[in-house]
Amino acid sequence: MIIGYDAKRAFRNNTGLGNYSRMLIGGVWNEECRMENEESAGAVVLYTPSVKGRHEHYFDEVGGRRYEGGGMVIRVPKGIWRLAPSVWRSVGVSCAVKHDGVELFHGLSHELPYGLPKRVKKVVTMHDLIVMRFPEFFKPADRVIHRLKMRHACRVADVVVAISEQTKRDLVELMGIEEEKIRVVYQSCDSAFWGVKGSEEGVKGSERTNVEVREKYGLPERYILCVGTLEERKNQMRVIEAMKRLPEEVALVLVGRPRGTYGQQILQSASDRIRLLSKADFADFPALYNGAVASVYMSRFEGFGIPVLESMCCDCPVLTSNVSSMPEAGGDAALYAAPDDVEAIARQLLRLCEDEDLRQQCIEKGRIHRMKFAPEKVSADMMAVYRSLLDN
Repeated sequence: MIIGYDAKRAFRNNTGLGNYSRMLIGGVWNEECRMENEESAGAVVLYTPSVKGRHEHYFDEVGGRRYEGGGMVIRVPKGIWRLAPSVWRSVGVSCAVKHDGVELFHGLSHELPYGLPKRVKKVVTMHDLIVMRFPEFFKPADRVIHRLKMRHACRVADVVVAISEQTKRDLVELMGIEEEKIRVVYQSCDSAFWGVKGSEEGVKGSERTNVEVREKYGLPERYILCVGTLEERKNQMRVIEAMKRLPEEVALVLVGRPRGTYGQQILQSASDRIRLLSKADFADFPALYNGAVASVYMSRFEGFGIPVLESMCCDCPVLTSNVSSMPEAGGDAALYAAPDDVEAIARQLLRLCEDEDLRQQCIEKGRIHRMKFAPEKVSADMMAVYRSLLDN
């Protein structure tokens, strides 16, 4: 099996789509190696406008080998295409795919190149349709571009992968995609979060213990963690309002970069109780979660809700909103509240602050529920999609 990927995000994006791309490509590659012996192992071809950046050697670490005829190969623009790498990604890749003998091409972030050979099976992952549900959050030009790319990808794809049942419903409702064409394959979170345990020896994925991370960022012993871009859709202002009803010794730690006017308003809310970490090291995230009393993620809408899963992986009880995909991500392990109900948010957070038995119940349930999104399961489920296409 020769699989091609649009790997731009894997090399260029540090979080979000980047984490998804790296996790999936690495997982599928490992799955290939497990299922086939060295002589008959398939190939993975990564197409990217550039490999420069902090993730340039990421796939070397997961066993990728760059040689022709097998293993993992990286393709970048050559010749005149180097002058227009974005155009190469949208159009020129199709010629490279034909030359490489790719059997299946997977677009990992809402789009597929134009002109892919008919013989090549095509898969596209759709993470969310926020641009259609909340167009006011996007610039007019971006709305048009995103919609055109998404519609093209869903039209030419043999299979549309949705990362949640919520995204599947949106694909049917907002884009008219046939249910039979959609497969739900949940996403996982970065490998740094798996197997985390609080201890004096430290936390997997972090170079520092919980105490050292608290000292590094000047955090109090008891805090509630809220991870996500500081923007209106993420709804952090309601959490800030809810904090007024919690004990004074409990702080709120917001981890994320501000965006737009809403983000600036949150920056102005900073105080001893409302801490802002806009440049926290990703390596410290597991310890930040693990050392928190709880995490809170009251987003109004998500395709999945990665911070919910990250919390469970770090044995951190989580409160999230009861809308869109968050109940899928949290299952019976999370507590829930309506995103605009400040009283309910405060009440649930207070329970987590005062009831240690409840916290432990959430942690134990989280250890069970998170296995639904284990990297190995996600990779195996995606490989099943690939094989069903190629077998037919």
